[in-house]
Amino acid sequence: MKGIVKGLSVTLKSMTQKKVTYAYPEVPIKMPDRFRGIQHFDPEKCIVCNQCARICPTECITLTGKANPDPEKKGKVIDTYDINFELCILCDLCTEVCPTEAIVMTNNFELSAYSRDDLFKNMAWLNENNVNVRKENNSALPKGGAK
Repeated sequence: MKGIVKGLSVTLKSMTQKKVTYAYPEVPIKMPDRFRGIQHFDPEKCIVCNQCARICPTECITLTGKANPDPEKKGKVIDTYDINFELCILCDLCTEVCPTEAIVMTNNFELSAYSRDDLFKNMAWLNENNVNVRKENNSALPKGGAK
């Protein structure tokens, strides 16, 4: 009997509290500043150093580069850049090691799809994903360690 009264008291308390409901599809949810969402990739900044692909724990990033068509310029030019979001754990390691900030995190999180093939995103899709780019990236952090 004591347990029933205790359970009903919890129910009655929760009935009097303010309801928390989001009209999610119509009203977007504001995510915190350091939320790790889907990446944005800027191919013009990429120097094809492969650091993002090397540090990725799930090996979901693949990129290829080709020789620069201008013989006077050194280095490579990005050819393909793909991320398999079926495997990606959004750990933010790829953005931390990028020396030119060619890849940065956004606050976008909507990746639902009916097919797993739709979770494989190429360079064009990642470049267009430039809405809600996180304000605080590598360049905002102080250089040289703790002061």
